Amino acid sequence: MDWRDHGIVIARFKHGESSLVVKLLTESHGLHAGLVRGGTGRNARATYQIGNRVAATWRARLPDHLGNYRGELLRGHAAELLDARWPLAALGAAAALVEATLPEREPNRPVFESFGTLLDGLATAGWAAAYARFEVALLAALGFGLDLGSCAVTGEAGDLAFVSPRTGRAVSRAAAGTYQNRLLALPPFLIDRGESADAGDVAAALRLTGHFLARQALAPAERKIPPARARFHDAMVRLSAETR
Repeated sequence: MDWRDHGIVIARFKHGESSLVVKLLTESHGLHAGLVRGGTGRNARATYQIGNRVAATWRARLPDHLGNYRGELLRGHAAELLDARWPLAALGAAAALVEATLPEREPNRPVFESFGTLLDGLATAGWAAAYARFEVALLAALGFGLDLGSCAVTGEAGDLAFVSPRTGRAVSRAAAGTYQNRLLALPPFLIDRGESADAGDVAAALRLTGHFLARQALAPAERKIPPARARFHDAMVRLSAETR
């Protein structure tokens, strides 16, 4: 019961006097927990911050045991974002969603890769759009991908402006007609990476992805949108109102 893998810190909880239980999103072993002895010490505490990339070794006597982690910091994304309020909040929201939606110990490389792309994107000017695209990718990796390639009614790829809250398929502005208020807005940047995204676009994107995350990924397990993600969405709505 011994493996070594690359992982991203998703969650950490104090255990006893000086240890931590750490959940890593690993490349080959999925969302996987382990005990870090002495994890509250200065060096280990810095290593196991949410969002950090680590090279981790997991050992246990039996497969179903919690096991122990030993890790080496590869990149401290958390420290890089320490003074960036909203990207740091986005990181917390993404980690909370992964913990809430992924079954433990089931490999899911697409989610690992999407989270890695998000970590790189959070350090750029387009961090908010990168976060929204992460949620779209997370839905797809969980088996609930949105169909944004063409209109569900006409089959055309132009003028897509809405998404059906029932099917997750795009709808053009013309086809939506008088039913627009029953549909979810589709911000252009989710279709075309060349499109810019302001706070209003991002808030609309999070309303869209949040609808399907809540209904498809969380409700069957009797879970709700994690508080960190809900707070981030509310913050984007407020920022959108302030910049109008």
